[in-house]
Amino acid sequence: MANLKEVRNRIVSVSSTQQITKAMKMVSAAKLKRATNAIVQLRPYAEKLKEILTQVSASVEGNDSPFTEDRIPTKVLIVVITSNRGLAGAFNANAIKTANNLIAAKYADQFARGDVSIVAIGKRGHDFFSKRNFNVIGNNNELFSDLSFENVSLITSMIMKEFKEGNIDRVELVYNQFRNAAVQILTSEQLLPLVAEKSEDEPVQELDYIIEPSKEEIIEELIPKTIKTQLYKAVLDSHASEHGARMTAMDKATDNAGDLLRQLKLSYNQARQAAITTELTEIVSGAAALSS
Repeated sequence: MANLKEVRNRIVSVSSTQQITKAMKMVSAAKLKRATNAIVQLRPYAEKLKEILTQVSASVEGNDSPFTEDRIPTKVLIVVITSNRGLAGAFNANAIKTANNLIAAKYADQFARGDVSIVAIGKRGHDFFSKRNFNVIGNNNELFSDLSFENVSLITSMIMKEFKEGNIDRVELVYNQFRNAAVQILTSEQLLPLVAEKSEDEPVQELDYIIEPSKEEIIEELIPKTIKTQLYKAVLDSHASEHGARMTAMDKATDNAGDLLRQLKLSYNQARQAAITTELTEIVSGAAALSS
């Protein structure tokens, strides 16, 4: 009977866990819808902004913006975007692992000298790098509670200021790019200095824009805007990826709990049948002993 009680308690425990994972999946699905709408609406704007910057920059000679100055990367800043909470499968672990691999592959010498700094957006990444004696700049754990372009721009402005003053020579961005609820692509890209993307197969088409007041002034305004939009898009991508990963993880957990429940109920019925058989055997043996 002790075994029956133990199995019964496990069935109750797994059933409770299954209800929690179902609820978390539904919450993540609702949040994923809003996060997906946000990133889908921003992507065309961000891509068009970068396209205009590339086309206008191609027609201007001697662009001397401090944010396009390619320097020897003596001091490097890695921006790692994770989440504040777990229970999202390998979402956070993969982003952190990608950042570590990037440092080992490209900036091992800088890391050995202590010239690699981290800006962690999300509590999971901040806790990981803080506990391992990385030079973590700032605390951005509350960003996702009030996610907006203005709040992300505060972080971008700080990064741009450090780069402009020469305290940082290279800024790399590590995040999960959202594809769908089941697919998140780990992405590592250079944020600063800003490099215009040019395709060898499709050369940049120079369009004759009518620009007021001047191309130089427009570029000077577009570059900071593009950098801020790029980081904001990465944060939105990661935010949508987080909810997609959590929804998928909770769906798998719910299915696994269902499989475990079926196994436990089978074990419970087998143990119950064995206990009943034992009791009947004892009753029959006792009756036989009394009649003899």
